[in-house]
Amino acid sequence: MSATTHYINDLKQTGDFLTLSRANEWYLAPSEFTLANGTQVNVHDTGVIEFQPQSVSTKDIVLSSAIHGNETAPIEICDELIKQIITGELVLMQRVLFIYGNPQSINIGKRFVEENLNRLFNGHHTVDGIEMNRERERAAKLEGYVSDFFNRGGEDRIRCHYDLHTAIRGSKNDKFAVYPFLHGKPWKKSQLQFLLSCGVNTVLMMKSAATTFSYYSSFVHNADSFTVELGQVKPFGENDMSRFAKTRDTLSALISQNEVSYKDFNANDFELFEVHRSINRTAHNFSFPFSDDAENFTGFSKGELLATDGDLCYYADVEGEAIIFPNADVALGQRALLTVIPLHLTDNII
Repeated sequence: MSATTHYINDLKQTGDFLTLSRANEWYLAPSEFTLANGTQVNVHDTGVIEFQPQSVSTKDIVLSSAIHGNETAPIEICDELIKQIITGELVLMQRVLFIYGNPQSINIGKRFVEENLNRLFNGHHTVDGIEMNRERERAAKLEGYVSDFFNRGGEDRIRCHYDLHTAIRGSKNDKFAVYPFLHGKPWKKSQLQFLLSCGVNTVLMMKSAATTFSYYSSFVHNADSFTVELGQVKPFGENDMSRFAKTRDTLSALISQNEVSYKDFNANDFELFEVHRSINRTAHNFSFPFSDDAENFTGFSKGELLATDGDLCYYADVEGEAIIFPNADVALGQRALLTVIPLHLTDNII
């Protein structure tokens, strides 16, 4: 029996694609098989598995996790869904591509191995003068798998990509989503309704291009795409999965139903923010004046110190300017902090 045949047999029995991916950190031989209910299963690589239902579908859905390997709750959500699909407990009605972004970083319990994978998309994996590494190679491959998946579906279908994360810090708004910059295209009420069903009522609207996985799918493939932050980073076994029930149930419905009914749109259900500015680390002696347990969305009074970058000091220039994703340990030149201010919906929404 070949190694590929052996892993296929095990996968059919257990549905445990996560363990298989963790055992093959950077490569897994492609294979395919069909479930008893007619669903076609394609293993493209380690951490990349596609399901094609037998019935006619209307949506092409990408669900990614483990772009940062220590963000375990989304990995556990996707692990449960994949097992339910393979064992026949969950019958699909939509095409879906699951991605565990960085299996080796899962194994070592860290955000990344050599380089932050979520800073390498939209072509940033190949930059003149910067040496390739495993994460850069992985970013290029993941872009290819997403492109192939969407392109085989066709232009006239609904395309979605939800990149599931948890944040390094706690948050005053426990769950929140990042809506990639749309280059003038309108935001969609239907997507905000979906997020609300997932238990996410706080949304950050970006104002510029990015290197993130969600921005790649939005910009290149015109997908409805979000980075979804589902609370704070915890090790495997320490997540209270009941806190993610709404997210899990909504994702399950999304891939197993023709249409999902959501609560009618009401702008008052949401707390929306827009990026005020991005602060990059340019000096080795970069620091924040606030403690390591300062939460995302903590607001500052106008004139308060936000960050020190060498000899340069950044002060809040708007009353209530709030912090998002503060990380003083990023590589030089990378974003160390976003600040945000409240946003009121305009006419640019459909």
